[in-house]
Amino acid sequence: MICGVDEAGRGPLAGPVYAACVVLNQTFTIDGLADSKKLSERKRNALAVTIKKQAKAWSISYASVQEIDRMNILQASLLAMKRAVENLPFVPDIVLVDGNQSPHLHCPMRTIVRGDSLIPEISAASILAKTARDAEMQRLHRHFPGYGFDKHKGYPTKAHLAALQRYGACAIHRQSFAPVRTLQFKQNQD
Repeated sequence: MICGVDEAGRGPLAGPVYAACVVLNQTFTIDGLADSKKLSERKRNALAVTIKKQAKAWSISYASVQEIDRMNILQASLLAMKRAVENLPFVPDIVLVDGNQSPHLHCPMRTIVRGDSLIPEISAASILAKTARDAEMQRLHRHFPGYGFDKHKGYPTKAHLAALQRYGACAIHRQSFAPVRTLQFKQNQD
């Protein structure tokens, strides 16, 4: 049983980092699997439903903003991946991880650079991680509406940076990320 794992949300200034893992059912072929960043939001959402219905197993997990700030984004991403794999109902034969770093797991692993474009299991995991994180940012937008999280999902767009300047950081901003940290430092100097 091959398990693909990927994360979503390493680059944003706000919100948790998500990870998903997927063990595809070899009986079904899911057409359209690709790196989630190359798919439209509509296509990602449709594929996420199909993946959840047809995969042999899948799991989604995350690392919080506090964990990101405490341990750094790479370690938090690996922690989210570890949690996703450990939440499967069985131990996979091998875990294929997108990128060149792998979480600490007690099963065989292999890292694959650009795996989300090459390996169907990792593509599926990429889609589940991205759609879950996007849904969480939509939810968080209702709590912090001034920042536009429903549009940019926490990424450092012009609009997001302008909102940061106007309102300051909120509870879901990553304090360890330079634009937020610099803003906090400036505010403390004033």
